[in-house]
Amino acid sequence: MTTSTTTKTLKTAIGGYGHHAALKDGSVTPDGVAFEHVEVAPIINAFRRMCRGQEFDISEMAITTYLAARRYGLPFTAIPVFPVRAFHNNAFAYNTDSGIKEPKDIEGKKVGVRAYTVTTGVWARGIIASDHGVDLNKVTWVLADEEHVAQFHDDMPSNASMQSGADLTKMLADGELAAGIGIAGREPPENVKPLIADRGAAADYYKRTGIYPINHTVVVKDELLQANPGLGQALFEAWKASKEKWLASATAEEKATAGHNIIEGDPFPYGLEANRKPLETIVQFAVEQRILPSKLNIEDLFAKGTANLS
Repeated sequence: MTTSTTTKTLKTAIGGYGHHAALKDGSVTPDGVAFEHVEVAPIINAFRRMCRGQEFDISEMAITTYLAARRYGLPFTAIPVFPVRAFHNNAFAYNTDSGIKEPKDIEGKKVGVRAYTVTTGVWARGIIASDHGVDLNKVTWVLADEEHVAQFHDDMPSNASMQSGADLTKMLADGELAAGIGIAGREPPENVKPLIADRGAAADYYKRTGIYPINHTVVVKDELLQANPGLGQALFEAWKASKEKWLASATAEEKATAGHNIIEGDPFPYGLEANRKPLETIVQFAVEQRILPSKLNIEDLFAKGTANLS
């Protein structure tokens, strides 16, 4: 961003992670920018507010929420920073009385997930389809919450069934659902077990594919990016500097935990090229799951001037 004698205050909603600490405390700020941090807990509540009302100038956002937002031309664009990542290989749980013996047995059954475009659901469905041959179109996906991107309700796949406000955890335990994604609860009953029980499945997936799944990115209002052509790059550099401060002070154990005891070195790689494979994969999953009508160019997902940053 061009050096200026004036400072522009940008309303910002981001999670309170260690690698965001320097952004939150003001020790890292782009030239000419001051962050007005709006505390939103949990941070996922900010995603809907940004999609439906553009409440913030800058907002953290789930990657598949962002892809849905791009489909409908919502007026914000991401920078290639990815502050939350996770492996989703063990996200499915099933009711042991459902007759399910292997992942492919969820075909023809009802499977619960909070919302269709929730990122864990998209990754978990994509992985179970690619690794275990599950036909996702033969599953009835039972949803309990609205999508953050309201426009997607009109394009919901026909095999998705909304039961607004339903207690999916109870439905799974009671056998109304055969399985679910991320709904087993903190202390699942005896009849609810992981569909993929192997705790090494995530490490194996990473070893086989090199894919380190992205959960969240950060988006900026288009009007700001258009008015300030250097803003995207300046914000990227600020996010990178904040992360580097955390990396310099974090213990080896903290870094290992952040990398799910799988990723060595930087557990939060930023930049498009370092993340091309997971980005292309989540776009492909979104197409296969009818969240996107067709593939998007990865470079087009990010603010001008940021595609080559690392």
